[in-house]
Amino acid sequence: MSEFSGFASLAPAWPEMLLAAGALALLMVGVFARNEASRFVTILAIGLLAVAGAMVLFSTQGAIFSNGFINDEFARFMKAFVIAGSILALVLTVSTAEDKGLNKFEYPVLVVLSTLGMMMMVSANDLMSLYVGLELQSLALYVVAAFRRENARAAEAGLKYFVLGALSSGLLLYGASLVYGFTGHTQLDRIAEAVAMGERNVGVIFGLVFLLAGIAFKISAVPFHMWTPDVYEGAPMPVTAFFASAPKVAAVALLIRVVFDAFEPIARDWQQVVIFLSIASMVLASFAAIGQNNLKRLLAYSSIGHVGFALVGLSAGNLTGVEGVAIYMAIYLTMTIGTFACILALRNADGYAESIDDLAGLSQNRPFVAGMLAVFMFSLVGLPPLAGFFAKWYVFLAAIEAQLFVLAVIGMLASAVSAFYYLRIVKVMYFDEPTRDYAVPAIEIRAVVALTGFLIVTYYFTVGAPLAEYAHNAAGSLF
Repeated sequence: MSEFSGFASLAPAWPEMLLAAGALALLMVGVFARNEASRFVTILAIGLLAVAGAMVLFSTQGAIFSNGFINDEFARFMKAFVIAGSILALVLTVSTAEDKGLNKFEYPVLVVLSTLGMMMMVSANDLMSLYVGLELQSLALYVVAAFRRENARAAEAGLKYFVLGALSSGLLLYGASLVYGFTGHTQLDRIAEAVAMGERNVGVIFGLVFLLAGIAFKISAVPFHMWTPDVYEGAPMPVTAFFASAPKVAAVALLIRVVFDAFEPIARDWQQVVIFLSIASMVLASFAAIGQNNLKRLLAYSSIGHVGFALVGLSAGNLTGVEGVAIYMAIYLTMTIGTFACILALRNADGYAESIDDLAGLSQNRPFVAGMLAVFMFSLVGLPPLAGFFAKWYVFLAAIEAQLFVLAVIGMLASAVSAFYYLRIVKVMYFDEPTRDYAVPAIEIRAVVALTGFLIVTYYFTVGAPLAEYAHNAAGSLF
């Protein structure tokens, strides 16, 4: 009876425990069945993540492990979308694994382990559990970035990611040690109490800055973005789709939890840092992407820019801002997965589309894919009535409510500049002469394109209101 009650007390972490046990089970299946079972292990991993996602939605709220792990409404919201991003990224590998060199059972196992790390990040209520979750996610990502060992670009991408990731982890650990040294605590809520009771301490401010620098690397915010274009270009396309979706949501959630749970009493200090990261990311990405012709590098700068837009909401430092960031990341994940699914749908005898020029005349050969890709481009720009418009509406509204008018104006101007390279893709698809013909994509890729496209187009009429209410409740749990 005592053993059962002990297990029941861990109810807030049951989804994480399921993923940990499931990853070990999948590893055993793969070891004994060899690489012939890679597709089977991938399907099992998708099912495992789906079950964990269902458990997250109905999971028990509370804090366990000496308050080092917390499961609240905010954690459940972010975990749901982290798992959704991981599932969709794995779905995109089912038919493309062999072409992309991912047809090994280790790949889905690493994705599951990375997702486990992301979920720990979202629920971290202690600097130590924060670091453990962050490194569990990162170590798995380093490996999948260089998964194609025979490919020089993939090996280079993995090495760059690992070296710069180790540097960012050092910055984060140094910041954590400073915060612990000057407050005497590692739990986020206890740090907030110590900061609120004492005077504004320079040591704590330095620790906060180093913490933010380490997390900024994980969300690829400028000036800690330098790894993103190279890693995105070198990694296989399904891996890049994974990088650009679920880890971004988890890292932004971690950033929100750290600044609000631990450093809310000195909000004016971290707001200045976040505003700088936001402006720098939006402006640099908007102009740097203009000269890109490689699709993965273009989408890398696009992801940097969208992180900047999300940080506009966080800069507000209020309930509306957190709600806006939560909605933004959910919509961003949908747009990103849909865009990568469209690109993975473009395959012929010469391989997959890699440059913007490869999309010439796509509307004549593959009108459905071209139409959906155009929808995602318009949504990434932020044109109404697509979901991307509402994502930017929420974060800009939060900035205006916080009287950050200059930040909101810069964001709108950056969004206008970004329209150039998004609409360039639409122009090439619809007005240039076709140069390549593409085969009919696999059914699961078409399903992902259709599902994400439907959500983006019908956002206002279908999921908009429930998502806004869910995000409001999630943000409210932090205040």
